Amino acid sequence: MASWNSFPLEITYQTLGWLAFVSWSISFYPQVILNFRRKSVVGLSLDFLLLNLTKHSSYLIYNTVLYFSPAAQQQYFEKYGHEQMIPVAANDVAFSIHAVVLTAITLFQVFIYERGTQTISKISIGIVSVVWLFAAVCVFVALPSHSWLWLISIFNFIQVSMTVIKYIPQAVMNFMRKSTEGFSIGNILLDFTGGVANYGQMATQSIDQNSWVNFYGNIGKTLLSLVSIFFDILFMVQHYILYRPKKTSGINGKATDKGNNDPLIDSSDDHQPQASNV
Repeated sequence: MASWNSFPLEITYQTLGWLAFVSWSISFYPQVILNFRRKSVVGLSLDFLLLNLTKHSSYLIYNTVLYFSPAAQQQYFEKYGHEQMIPVAANDVAFSIHAVVLTAITLFQVFIYERGTQTISKISIGIVSVVWLFAAVCVFVALPSHSWLWLISIFNFIQVSMTVIKYIPQAVMNFMRKSTEGFSIGNILLDFTGGVANYGQMATQSIDQNSWVNFYGNIGKTLLSLVSIFFDILFMVQHYILYRPKKTSGINGKATDKGNNDPLIDSSDDHQPQASNV
């Protein structure tokens, strides 16, 4: 297994990794807190939550196996070279565990808070069912030959696929409602920070090792950053430009519409008192 050539780059790598972990981990809390305060999940796509749970569960399996399993690591070195470094860090494992727990908590809020007419679509249920059935089949295929690297690569492929499609229901919901109300922008800002830091961490390792193997050796982590950054920018455009939230009153916190500022007293002729004839 390769070692670091530059101590400053190693420190930078660790710093960026834990920055990504902290940013991504904290990013789950604004939505949970928003749901708790509103006692409602209206505006939050339930399809997004279900797909997100599948995504993070798959990513957890990939990270924990490659980080802790000597057999999987040995197969990785045999495929990519013994001079390479394992592309999974401790912060990746910690993030995955935290992500699964917080996503499950957010999904639990769906069952206890007001959700209006929102339901989980049959399409999302079908996708998740097919994905886990496919994963189960792959487990049985890998068992006889102990093809652990191939197996966790399947889970990495699943998490990449879920990353690509999980944001779509929320983006479409925002477009249909012409609003991002109920969807925490704090989540997006922190997610964006984590994505940039995660990509920077991988670039730092590649610069130190003078090799870009870790980018395609852990294509899931690479695409995770790039796809997250893309959709985070889309959500920020929706929130701050396309569907800017309405201003709220300082008294009761209810939304006001700047385009409908009716006067306190209607001064139209139809409502003016008629002068009595003497």
